[in-house]
Amino acid sequence: MPDETGYVERDGVRVYWESYGQGDRTVLLMPTWSIVHSRHWKMQIPYLARHARVVTFDGRGNGRSDKPLGVKHYVESEFVADAVAIMDAAGVERATVAGVSCGAIWSTLLAADHPDRVDGVVYIGPAVGLAPSHFDRVAYSFEDELDTDAGWAKYNRHFWAREYREFLEFFFAQCFTEPHSTKPIEDAVSWGLETTPEVLTDTARGIGLCRTSVFRQKCEQVRCPTLVIHGDEDAIRPLAQGAALAEATGGELVTIEGSGHLPSVRDPVRVNLLMRDFAGLAPRPPSRWVRGRGRKRRRALYVSSPIGLGHAQRDVAIADELRKLHPDLQIEWLAQHPVTAVLEERGEQIHPLSAELANESSHIECESAEHDLHVFGAWRRMDEILLSNFMVFHDLVRDDPYDLWIGDEAWELDYYLHENPELKTSAYVWLTDFVGWLPMPDGGEHEAFLTADYNAEMIEQIARYPRLRDRAVFVGDAADVIDERFGPDLPEIRDWTEQHYDFAGYVTGFDPAEMADRERLRRELGYGDREPVCIVTVGGSGVGEHLLRRVIEAFPAARAMVPDLRMIVVAGPRIDPASLPARDGLEVRAYVRDLYKHLAACDLAVVQGGLTTAMELTANRRPFLYFPLRHHFEQNFHVRHRLERYGAGRCMDFETDGPAEIACAIAEEIGREVSYAPVDPRGAERAAALIAELL
Repeated sequence: MPDETGYVERDGVRVYWESYGQGDRTVLLMPTWSIVHSRHWKMQIPYLARHARVVTFDGRGNGRSDKPLGVKHYVESEFVADAVAIMDAAGVERATVAGVSCGAIWSTLLAADHPDRVDGVVYIGPAVGLAPSHFDRVAYSFEDELDTDAGWAKYNRHFWAREYREFLEFFFAQCFTEPHSTKPIEDAVSWGLETTPEVLTDTARGIGLCRTSVFRQKCEQVRCPTLVIHGDEDAIRPLAQGAALAEATGGELVTIEGSGHLPSVRDPVRVNLLMRDFAGLAPRPPSRWVRGRGRKRRRALYVSSPIGLGHAQRDVAIADELRKLHPDLQIEWLAQHPVTAVLEERGEQIHPLSAELANESSHIECESAEHDLHVFGAWRRMDEILLSNFMVFHDLVRDDPYDLWIGDEAWELDYYLHENPELKTSAYVWLTDFVGWLPMPDGGEHEAFLTADYNAEMIEQIARYPRLRDRAVFVGDAADVIDERFGPDLPEIRDWTEQHYDFAGYVTGFDPAEMADRERLRRELGYGDREPVCIVTVGGSGVGEHLLRRVIEAFPAARAMVPDLRMIVVAGPRIDPASLPARDGLEVRAYVRDLYKHLAACDLAVVQGGLTTAMELTANRRPFLYFPLRHHFEQNFHVRHRLERYGAGRCMDFETDGPAEIACAIAEEIGREVSYAPVDPRGAERAAALIAELL
């Protein structure tokens, strides 16, 4: 979120701006064509704002800025005057300026006409008339009614008035020529819908300078350093235009092969690093360096997923086993809340840069509704968070050598390393307990297409760089992998996983044999020998609050059916216990240390459909009710498949099972003898052995 926001007003038009971060240097991110607003910089802002102050603004005609009608409001000079007014309002004397596409025009004018305000200019996919464009070969009129809507005939004001969304979908498909660009296309279309075809028509008419000789003269007046970043597969503005702009301004051209019109979106790691270096934001090299043979202690960086607490428990168990195999191993953690709560309790070493991570759990909670989390959609909408956190990782390992990186469902690490394989400087292990995005039935053909597209991209990455993951470890057995396809014309998930993963078995983080004496364990935890104990817990996120409330509502009826029932509701680290309803005889606790011991001692548990808690109960052979979150494909398919394989738990439906049904299920299941398949307790040991080979 921005540190400061505001508006400037010029001639009755208000323009919205934002400021992020602090520092002696400032980066001004200019607007582009008003078909989008400043969110098109979302992959740059978090990273640059950790190194400098970043100011950006919605170009007039979109976003939170005014959308006046009339060509006069959208000529090039208006955007430049807005930029100067915003620099004044934000207290910015000088800045490195960056412009994408049409933003190259305003950036050039700003540098030429206000040289005292600009330290340098970064151009990305510049839309400038310094070289022939494919537009020059398109014989369609913008102003006249056409008898075709094919292809670039859609770039026509009459078509915009009739089929504006269709134009946006066509245009942004041309902007993102890279495969697997569904998410940026969707983003851009949604931003385009925040303006109108009438406004966009005025903006198209207002951008005329780039087609005149005046612009070349302005380029010659630019005295500051310039950098042009251009994709060689740009279908909007050819690379020749970027090369001509670099020559006209005396700047440097960086060509990104295979990239389209907006490498700032599709190749953000590379663009961010280029912008950082150009703006002089790169840190100085460390003043001390140790020769490889002189590095006496082995070091590992462990990146643990923050979505819930299950990853933390299994990761510290694996870390403990690694230390047994390599007593000299120093493990540092890149992690965030709630994982850090477990790590701090265990005395683990958390790297200080963990404080710079954007919180993924908060995002997931914001995406959830009443026991409903469309986890695939939430993950897709977390793209800027994942990129921001990868850049934190990059800064951490850039000058600090490790012998090993371990990523437990560290999606950002895995994805962006495959996209930027040259950044891999250490042995790397990938851990996961599921493979394959799956569509929910009510998502229809579109969701099925999207999940298959994401799976295909992952499969292609692994095929292209099979040794980037030095070891991929599946937390489970081959039979735990769901028997489905990645998508039409894609491999079977289980077959592919068996070819590309080693199997550690499930990692419980404890030995169930240590809790076999339940009577002793119950006495230690303060439970009576004969009292029926029901534990209700929803893990480490705040997503499960609605389930807690419903089970609390069921408690009086359940207690009427089960005399002396003792129910303990564990809110976890992200739900305030005081926010939950009170009931006579009901106990509500916050975060409980060693919760797995309480689950081993209970007579029944009521949980979400998360894997960790369900498998703890399975390993300890305790009866439990579990409620998969609606639209959570992992809980509804992957986890449920695994639990059915073990014959464990009773699946409930939050949509149809109200307090009365829950009370009856509690009465039927509490204390029941179960016959689950055994869970091998050696998962952490096997995972550590697989990882240790890389040390």
